[in-house]
Parts: sequence; C-alpha cells; structure tokens
Amino acid sequence: MTMSVGWYLRRLSRMGPQEIAGRVSDTVRRRRWRSAPPDCPSVTGARFTAVLPAGALSAVPADAAKRLVAEADRLMDGHAEFFGVVRDDMADPDWWRDPKTGRRAPAGYAFDVPYRSEDAVGDIKQIWEPSRHHHLTQLAAAYTLTGNERYAERVAEHLRSWWEANPPLRGVHWISGIELGIRLLSWVWVRRLLDGWPGAAELFEGNPVARNQIWHHQRWLAAFPSRGSSANNHVIAEDAGQFAAACAFDWFPESARWRAAALRSLDLQLRANTFGSGLNRELATEYHGLVLELGLAALAEADAAGVPVPATTRLVLLRMTDALAAVVDNRLRPPRQGDADDGHGLIVDGAGTDRWASLLATGDAVFGRLDWWPEVTATDVRTPLLAALAKPARLSVTRPASRPGHFADAGMTILRGPEEIWCRCDGGPHGFLSIAAHAHADALSVEVRHDGVDVLADPGTYCYHGQPEWRRYFRSTLGHNTLELDGADQSVSGGPFLWTRHARTRVLTADTSGEVARWSAEHDGYQGSVHRRRVELTAESQELRLVDEVSGPNRAVRLAFHLGPAITADLVGNRARLTWTRDGEDRSAVLDLPEGLSWQAHRGESEPPLGWYSEGFGRKEPATTLIGTGTTDGTEAFTTVLGFRG
Repeated sequence: MTMSVGWYLRRLSRMGPQEIAGRVSDTVRRRRWRSAPPDCPSVTGARFTAVLPAGALSAVPADAAKRLVAEADRLMDGHAEFFGVVRDDMADPDWWRDPKTGRRAPAGYAFDVPYRSEDAVGDIKQIWEPSRHHHLTQLAAAYTLTGNERYAERVAEHLRSWWEANPPLRGVHWISGIELGIRLLSWVWVRRLLDGWPGAAELFEGNPVARNQIWHHQRWLAAFPSRGSSANNHVIAEDAGQFAAACAFDWFPESARWRAAALRSLDLQLRANTFGSGLNRELATEYHGLVLELGLAALAEADAAGVPVPATTRLVLLRMTDALAAVVDNRLRPPRQGDADDGHGLIVDGAGTDRWASLLATGDAVFGRLDWWPEVTATDVRTPLLAALAKPARLSVTRPASRPGHFADAGMTILRGPEEIWCRCDGGPHGFLSIAAHAHADALSVEVRHDGVDVLADPGTYCYHGQPEWRRYFRSTLGHNTLELDGADQSVSGGPFLWTRHARTRVLTADTSGEVARWSAEHDGYQGSVHRRRVELTAESQELRLVDEVSGPNRAVRLAFHLGPAITADLVGNRARLTWTRDGEDRSAVLDLPEGLSWQAHRGESEPPLGWYSEGFGRKEPATTLIGTGTTDGTEAFTTVLGFRG
C-alpha cells in the first residue's frame, strides 16, 4: 500500500502549526543524519544493577512456568507464529524477510525504505514483530526459571545476529519509534533475566556493539518523538522504552537527561491518552491493554531504580486498571472495539496465558483489588516479576465503590443481565486526536455476549497494510452491528489510519441499574439525517430490545448484525434461530429482526468482503452476518429483539 499525493495533503490537513513545524524539523534532522552515525561515547566500568530481588522467582506459579518453558522449547526448535503465519525458521531467522510474501526489505538509509509498500518491502508487521524480541524475553525467562544455559546461548546468538544485521540507521528496523521503544524494553528484561548466566555481562555492558545499539536507540527516540496527531500509543511505547533503558542501562553521559525527559513525557502522554474514567482515548481495547502494560513496566523500572514517579502517573495506571476490571465480561474478556493488532509491551509468558487476567493480577499486586473486581484465577509469570520490582502503592484517591457500567467521557456503556448476558453500547467519540488512526466507523454499534460467547460480535480488525479492501471492510459501518445509510460510512476515511470527517455521537440515556437497563444515543454522521438507537435489557425475560430511528429524508438502509463464529443461524423471513455450544452444553437464542427490511444471511464472501470474524491480527474466519435492506422516510422505527429463552 503506497500513499498518494492526495493522502499526504489529507494527512497534512489534520495537523496543527506546531506539529507541522516539528515534522519539518524532523525532516531536516533526517537529512543531516544521512552521514555516518556518530560513535557511542566511550564507557568504562559499566555495570548492570537492575536485577530481580532475591526470592522473586519463588513466587512464579508452577503451571505458568511450565507453559513458558514449553513455549521456549518450541522457539528453540525454530517454531513460532506471528499474526497467523507459522514460521519454522526462528532458530536462525532472517530479520528482514517477510515469510508471508517471501519478500525481503531493501537495504539502505532507514528513512528511505518505503515500508508502507507491500510490493517493495513485504508485510511490514511480519518483519517488525520478531524484532520486538518478545521471543528473547521468553527464552531469557526460561533460562532464569530453569538454569538451562541453552536458552541463554540462543538469546545471545539472536542478539548478536540482529545487531550485526541492523547497524544504526540502516534498514527497516530503524523507521518506527514504537519498534525501537518496545525493543529497548525487551533488552532491559533480557539482561535482567540473564543475570545469573556467566555470559550476560560480556553480551551487554562489556560488549561495545551492544552499548552502541542501546545508545543509538535512545538517541533516535530523543530526536524523533511521535508528535501531535500521531501522539497515541506509539509515544507511550517510545517513552516507556526510553525510560526503562535510561534506568537500567545508566551508562552514558546522556542517561540522566534521557531518563528525566522520558518520564516527563510519559506522565504527560499517559494523561493525554486516557479519559478521566480510566479508559484509553483511542477507544480501541487492545491499545488500552498495550498502554497499561507499558505503563506498569515503566513504573516497575522506576521503582527498581529508585526514581520518583509523579503521583499522576500512578493515578492514571490505577484508573486504567479499575476501568479494565469494570468492562470485562464474566470470562474476563474486554470489549472488541476499534483496531487490534495483537501488540504487547512485555512478554515473559507462554501460549495460553490470559493477557487480561495477567493485567488485572498485576494491578492487584501494585494497587490492590476492589471488592467488586472479578475474580482472577489464571496465573502468569510476568505478574510476580513486575510485582517484585514495583512498590505497592495505596493512593489516597477515591475509587469506584461499585462496578461502573457507564463511562460518560468515553461514551461506553456496559449492560449486564442474568445468565451472564453482557452488552456493550457504543456512544463515544470517533477515536483519538485529529486522525483517529485506530477508530472504526462504528457509532451506536452493540456487542452482545452470553457467558463469554460472541453472539452479536464486533468482527475485529484483521489487517493494516497491503490489503486495502479488507482494511476498509473491517473498519466500515457495514462491518459493525449498526445502521448504514446510502451505502456510506458514518465517518469519512482518508486512508488506512486517517479519518477526515468524524461522526459526533451523543449519549441520551444510560441507566445500568434496575430490572430494565436502558441506553440510548444518536449521531450526526449522515449529513441531513440523525440516527438514534435505543437499547433495553430486561433481566426477567432475558431479552435485549434495540430500536433504530432515522430522521430526515428518504434514505437507503442497511442494518447489520454480525454473529460470532460459534453461532449457527437458521434464518426464516425476519426470524433467526441462533444455536451454539458452550462447555459441552447446547444453547440457543431467537433474533427477531425488523419486518420493514428484507433480510439475507451472508457468510465468508470476498467480492466484496462480508461475513467474516477476525479473532486476531492476520487471521480471519467465516461467520454469519445478517443484513436487512430497505428504505426509511424518517417516520418508522426498526425494532430488533434478541431473546435468550429461545
């Protein structure tokens, strides 16, 4: 996917004068940096002191350690999977090759590499992900838990290979700040977890190549921060990685300055990226998880180094943790909202570890759980390691006395009913900042689960680059459980990470208590018309009722309901009988659809895409989508009833 002149003009239109000036300065600096990069300052007597406290490993649960070691053994055999692509070459990877397309990224000055072009580079995320070095933190953790030096030796082989293949400012891995930031955080933890290995010091502080890489990563991050309309989760990763490295690798003349600047920026950007309620402003749940992971890791690094952290930093992370506890369903699954790319800040666990349970467990260890939090029984390796470094903080602030159901600033409302019925209603802003990069055109959409099973599902994300028709579909209005007019999205896209007009949404009612929970909202995304939706969840009847109204002139209507991949639908007329199995038990529901529309089921269609569900980035599977078509003259209401006693 290459960007046209029109895209650059649209992108420029979303920037303010300060951001434009900053980007001009970045361009000038990149031109100056074309010459040979400077040498890392000479370092004598460098030592690594940011080690795990004694006894930290004894707190790691046995089952979590077993999962991790099994994952490490798969990696030792060369096996890994990234975004649905299985790799068998991870014993000795080619750091520049995309296994999905077979293409290899071109060499040369980093800022000349056309990384958005799949034809020239391949799938950039397939190339970048292994170089975040999460697999090395897993191998290093396996070493520290078992004492088996073969894991440590493989880590050393990969790091030396990567450093040789990627000298400063050369090639695809020096383009994006988020990659450098997360990679630095991984290196900090690799060094920490290898501390008992005899070769650790020779690999890091005693190795001029390693010192040069660490210094140049930090020099890059100090020079090219994400700015203005791009200051989303990327800037958090940049700051967290820079701060962690400046704490743990405190070897350079600039370390104190880098550390102070990164902490100031991290505090500012965490507050800017987070609503007062604790939800992430991108309204993309996986990025809430990524930012929380990065923030907790940075907090642990500060406490380990004895660096005072602003109370506002701890407060944001506390609120983010409480918000996560509030929105998950009974199986600890959070909403599937906005973009999701399986991005992680720090991985030291094996496959099968529950990411969200891990975050809540860490939040409990650092801040303390509230009585209304859901119970976390799953185990992980990362929580006891972070908790060993972080100082428990009991902040003197007011926390929610009961589980919140409505987050007014984020426009998110969770309706809960009996039999583990969970419903998310979307009445929030269209993403974050002027480009709303990770937003979807999903105003007034709903997401409904029964005992953790997606019934009315948010289909997910699937891809970012290289497949524009699939990118458009998964973030379109038709790709969500809401109403489309005249075949147009509610918000106007200017590119794969750019929206040039944002629908404005207003929540009218949000009552999550009582026998009947109610929510209503409206948006102005369709010029000349207003779409209003009411949702009621009745506890006694276990029934969810949705009413859609459109004001304005005659318009063509498409109303979509996307079913989860576990759901089988038998559609007859305007009634669909839904069946699925949960824990060996057959379950069912009835979906009565508006009679004023003509209903048809779609599944696994590609031209154009319709009827798909993406469980994770790079993966998709067929799922049933019910589409009702017709017209509205602004007088009728479209009523949908989902009954779980069917």
